[in-house]
Amino acid sequence: MEDIARRVLELVGPGVEAEVLVGHTALALTRFANSFIHQNVADATTSVRLRLHADGRTSSGSTTVTNDEGLAGLVSRTREAARLLPPDSGWPGLTPPAPIEGEGNWDEATAQASPDARADRVRAFVDAAGGLETAGYCRTLYVAGAFANTAGQSVSGRTAEVAMDGIARANGADGLARLSSRRLSDVDGAVLGARAAAKARASTDAVELPPGRYEVVLESSAVADILQNFALYGFNGKSYNERLAFAEPGAEQFDRAITLVDDTLGESGLGLPFDAEGTPKRRVAFVSAGVTEQVAHDRRTAAEAGAASTGHAIAGGGSFGPMPASMLLEPGPAAGAAVEPGAVVDPAAAPLVASVERGLLVTDLWYTRVLDPKSLVVTGLTRNGVWLIENGEITTPVRNFRFTQSYPQALAPGAVLGVGPSVTTVPDGWGPAWRTAPALRLASWNFTGGASG
Repeated sequence: MEDIARRVLELVGPGVEAEVLVGHTALALTRFANSFIHQNVADATTSVRLRLHADGRTSSGSTTVTNDEGLAGLVSRTREAARLLPPDSGWPGLTPPAPIEGEGNWDEATAQASPDARADRVRAFVDAAGGLETAGYCRTLYVAGAFANTAGQSVSGRTAEVAMDGIARANGADGLARLSSRRLSDVDGAVLGARAAAKARASTDAVELPPGRYEVVLESSAVADILQNFALYGFNGKSYNERLAFAEPGAEQFDRAITLVDDTLGESGLGLPFDAEGTPKRRVAFVSAGVTEQVAHDRRTAAEAGAASTGHAIAGGGSFGPMPASMLLEPGPAAGAAVEPGAVVDPAAAPLVASVERGLLVTDLWYTRVLDPKSLVVTGLTRNGVWLIENGEITTPVRNFRFTQSYPQALAPGAVLGVGPSVTTVPDGWGPAWRTAPALRLASWNFTGGASG
C-alpha cells in the first residue's frame, strides 16, 4: 500500500499539493437466524483516495483499481475535476511530517479468524440460549492503511476487530447481548447467549407503565447511542464552527462524574493510528470531570476555529465534518454488587441497579433521530428489555417506551447518579467506529409515549 501511495504522488507530478490514502479492508461475516447459520460471506477491498490542491482549487477522487491504468485514471480525473471547481479559499494545507504513536491495536488471531472460529461462537451462543430462538451475527474485520502526501508525511498502520451481536426470543420478547473487541478471545458466545436468553425470558408478560420522567439505569448498549450522537453532532468541529453543536469549551456542561475521551490507541480503542489527512491519532479529552474541553477537528475546521487538528478527519467527510471514531466514557469507581452469568442485568450495571429505589432498567435505544442538533434533543424507542426497579431489585418487565430527551441535559451537573465500574465496547452501525461505555444511572429520562401511543 505504501508503494501505491508513492506511485500516485509520482503521477500527480510537481507543483501540486496532494495526499493519498490507501486502505485495505477485509470483512468476514457469519449471520444466523432461527438458531442456524444462514450466511457466511467475506469481502476484501483495496481503495485509493486522492485529494489534491492545484491552482487554488481542491478536488478528490477514489478508485478500487490499483493497476497502473487505474491509478493513472484516478489522477487524470481528479486533476480535471480541480480545473472545473471554484477556488478554495479555505484550503488548510497538508499535514506536515509527524510520527505516529503505534501501528494500531492489532490481534493476529482476530485478523486471521476462520469461518469455523466464528461458527464456534455462534454455536456457543445458540446452545447457551437453551432452546430459545436466536438471531444475530459474528464478524471479524481487518483494516490496513497507508498515507502519504507531498509535504513529506508518510505513515501506515493496521487494526483488527471482532464483534458479536445477538438476540434470543421467548414468546415474542427479545433479549440482547453485544460486544466488540480487538481480541478474538474476548468474545465468548456462551456468555453472550446466556445473557440474551435471560433477558428474553424475563421480558415476557410485560406490563405497560404511563409515560413520564423516570430515574433510569441505562446499560452500555443504550449509553453507546448517546456517545454516537455526541460524536455525530455534539463534538463535531464543523457543527461547532457553524454554531449548531451544544459544545461550549470551558463550560461545565456535564456532571463531574463524566469524563469523555477519544482514545484510538488505548486499551479499549480500535482503528488506525492516523486519520484521513495523515494526522497522528492521540488521546483527546472532550469532557474532563464535567467540563467540556474541546471538539473534534480536521485541518479545515481547525483552521477556521484557530485551533489544531485533533486527528479526526474522515475520508470524504468534508460535507459532514470531523467525528470521533473511538469514544470512551470513563468508568466509575469499583463497586461490589456482582451478578451471576446469565442474569437479567448486565454485570456492569448491577451496582447501579442496587441503589435505585424506583426506576427503570433500559437495555437498548434504537431508531433514534435528532430533533434539534443545538440542544441535541433526540427521540427514539427502547428495545430488547425494560424492567421496573424497586428497592434495588428488578421486579417487573415493562413494555417499550418512546422517549424525547436532550442527551446533554440527561448528563448535566447533578443529573448523573452513578457511573458503572466497567466498560463494554459496542460496534457502531454507522461504519468503522466504536463506542466504549459503562452503564449510567441518571436522575431523569423523559418517556413521552408507551405501547398504546
